[in-house]
Amino acid sequence: MQESQVRELAGKVALVTGGSRGIGAGVVRRLAADGVSVAFTYVSSGTKALALVDEVKSAGGAAFAIKADSASDIDLRNAVEHAVTKFGALDIFVSNAGVLSIGEITTLKSEELDRALAINVRAVVLGIQTAVAAMRDGGRIMTIGSVAAVRTGVPGASVYSMTKSALVGLVRGAAIDLASRGITVNNIQPGPTETDMNPPDSPHADWLTKSIPLRRFGKDFEIASLVAYLATKDAGFITGASLTIDGGYVA
Repeated sequence: MQESQVRELAGKVALVTGGSRGIGAGVVRRLAADGVSVAFTYVSSGTKALALVDEVKSAGGAAFAIKADSASDIDLRNAVEHAVTKFGALDIFVSNAGVLSIGEITTLKSEELDRALAINVRAVVLGIQTAVAAMRDGGRIMTIGSVAAVRTGVPGASVYSMTKSALVGLVRGAAIDLASRGITVNNIQPGPTETDMNPPDSPHADWLTKSIPLRRFGKDFEIASLVAYLATKDAGFITGASLTIDGGYVA
């Protein structure tokens, strides 16, 4: 990271939903390393959440874990309130929590559809609404979408692709709505990324890697570096954009 970026972000406060593992944890680590005080939510990975807090604190950063279900309006509001109470403000909101719903359209159950919409779409809208109410002018909002909004790629991903495509339109509109306050809103669309849910030695990893021109999965810190950049003043003219980071997967 550049020293100037660390100085710029030092003292900022962020809330990351779904921050205990995977890309979310990478975002927490990166923002904390840049001097941001980071609150993050988790649902079931309590042990990982506490371990991440300890890791950040051991490195000299500030982090705070909040148990919250992104499908719950009350939990989302409480998470924002906890973050502001703990750190005194809110400058950055990263809506990362999501669920992967896989199933061919002919067999998809209605409850699976409802859950995917609740977490991947509704929670993002409500999260932005709640965060903005507490956010200082000039703040930064990022949603973590997916390259599936551009390329579905595999059978059974229609609903997941639909929910991630919804974020493309959402950030365009939200960017216009919040421009008067100097708040930028952008969507990051990772391609196949190495996480505990998507390990490089999984059964599908070989054929998927062959579809990526760089011949590897992305890393969580690479996605997090884009989040960190979008939080800076240098990125202040980028808003309403959906930015794909995928190793050339959709090239």
